[in-house]
Parts: sequence; C-alpha cells; structure tokens
Amino acid sequence: MSEHSIPNHVAIIMDGNGRWAEAKGLPRSKGHEAGALSVKTIVEECVRHGVKHLTLYSFSTENWNRPQEEIDALMQLLLLKLATEVPELVKQGIRLKHIGRKDRFSKEVQEAIELACAMTADGETLTVSLALDYSGRSELVHAVKSMLAEGCSSESVTEESLASHLYTSDVPDPDLLIRTAGEFRVSNFLLWQIAYSEIYISECCWPEFGAEEFKLALESYGCRNRTYGTLK
Repeated sequence: MSEHSIPNHVAIIMDGNGRWAEAKGLPRSKGHEAGALSVKTIVEECVRHGVKHLTLYSFSTENWNRPQEEIDALMQLLLLKLATEVPELVKQGIRLKHIGRKDRFSKEVQEAIELACAMTADGETLTVSLALDYSGRSELVHAVKSMLAEGCSSESVTEESLASHLYTSDVPDPDLLIRTAGEFRVSNFLLWQIAYSEIYISECCWPEFGAEEFKLALESYGCRNRTYGTLK
C-alpha cells in the first residue's frame, strides 16, 4: 500500500457494541469495554499507517435517550480511559480534540475532557477527535448562530466561512468514513464534512474491528477513484 493511497483523515461510526455483548450473553457495558480496546488498536494502526487525523463517533446527542444505567457506564468508562491512556498518548505525540457540546456532561467529565485535550495539545503524530454529545445538524445550527453573533452579512456567508465555524475548523474533511456492524446510514455524523468522503461498511461489530479489518478498509479506499463530481 503506497503512502499516496493512505487517507489523511479517517472518520468512524463505531457501531455494534451492544449487539456484540448481547450475542455473547453479556451486559451492554461489556460491549462498550470491548469497544474501547478496539479504539486503542485503531489508534495504533493509524499511527502505523501514517493516517494523520482520526475522528470517532463516541457519544451522539441521541445517545442521551439510552437507559441511564448504560449512560453512567459509558461516562465511567470515558473517565477511566482518559485517566489511564493520556500519558501514553502524550509519549506517542497523539493529540486529543473534543467536538460537540460539553455543557450536558457532569463537571467531572467536562474537566477530564479539558485536561486530556490540554495535556495532548502539542501532539503532531495523530489528531484523534472524539465526537462526544455530537450531532451534525446541531453543529450546523451552532455554526450559523456563531456567524450571526459575529455580525456576518449574507454576502460574507460562503462555504469557507461556514466551515471555519464548525467544531472541525482546524482539521481537514474526512477522506474515508467507516461504519461497522453492517449499517448503511450516516446517523447525523459530520453531515457537512463527509460530502465527498469515501464510505466503507464493515459487517463486523465494533469490538471485532481490529487491525486486519482496518487494513481492508484502507485497501478498499486505495482502489477508489476520487473524482469529486468531475469527469475523470
């Protein structure tokens, strides 16, 4: 695989943790724990293959509608991983970035996210954006409200100016969007940014998505002819 066939930015909808656990007769929380191990593997694979940006759909705005017990387990898992993994991320030069709302998280979670992002801010090997309390539609509304608050005129509204007000303003759009668990929908994820992303669907549930599956996704991407709507 040549370096020119490697996507600069990979975005992943990590689906199937609960189904994986239920199929094994385990509580859904065990699926999320297994999914966290897959996150670590894919981060390592991104570094190994030279991917520079990774965005993970970690907790959608709609996920607040899940049972409170599951939400609490997810928040505790997030706190644990931020506390234990960040020192290693710093060593590897991996930068963490949060996209989405923060105000609905507990103060403890908010502070953990802010600390992790601050501690890893100088990382240049890979930027990992965690989409937490994220919604693509809400992001667009947030961007428009920000522009209005700044007094932007209708003449100054362009694709570039709107993009500069998104949560992802400092990262390039995804080249490759991966979704696991065999689902064929984008689920309100990066609606603006994935306009020209290549899409790869894996039948594996997220806890089963490892190095080999990731390699298959990269190989599939490498075979695509990206025309961006032009004739080539």
